[in-house]
Amino acid sequence: MTNQQPPALTLPVGSNAAALPRVLPFATFIAFIIVADVAQRLGAHPQLLRWLYPIKILLVAAMLFAWRKHYEELRAMPARRDLLLAAGVGAAVFALWIVLDAEWMQAGTPTGFDAVGQDARIDWLLVLVRAAGAALLVPPMEELFWRSFLLRWLHERDFLSLRPARAGWRAATVSVVLFGVEHNLWLAGIVAGIAYTLLYMRSETLWTPILGHAVTNGLLAAWVIATGSWTYW
Repeated sequence: MTNQQPPALTLPVGSNAAALPRVLPFATFIAFIIVADVAQRLGAHPQLLRWLYPIKILLVAAMLFAWRKHYEELRAMPARRDLLLAAGVGAAVFALWIVLDAEWMQAGTPTGFDAVGQDARIDWLLVLVRAAGAALLVPPMEELFWRSFLLRWLHERDFLSLRPARAGWRAATVSVVLFGVEHNLWLAGIVAGIAYTLLYMRSETLWTPILGHAVTNGLLAAWVIATGSWTYW
């Protein structure tokens, strides 16, 4: 009996097909957010909605794994100095994120993550799942979409052929602004988008913005758990 590797999902050749593995995981993630928001407005029980996040994380992780062989931008590894810079930038973005929270810097009123279970106690398993998703899954998913795909696609439709450093300022500005308004803390999101975009264009490897993003989200998760500031999730 031989051990067989799970087959990677194959796609037709072409720039549109190349976009799918980078767009669909992100689109799925956003679709779950919309479904949860609509369900909440329709009166769905909060305890039911809390478990949409683990389902979303598992589905997106499965998509990223199935398309793993299509992410050629992840084959180039950064230099050690670029990794250290990315970690420092990620920590700086976290420090700014928790202070750029004035009322005018927010879009809407966040409901926040509901960490309390039916027994009125914090559901630590769900909290850990949320933290792991934020620190380990969201960074590669979002960087594949925002930086690797959208930033380059806005400049060149055959985006895989474009070196990150050649993406123009217009493409960078549009992608950064859209990344910012995706978040409730839109100004903090724009600052983060600028930082991750500069890391990507400087190193020309997607691992630097992924690492910076992961450090930001990991530190934010630790801070949220330590302080109980669930609205930041």
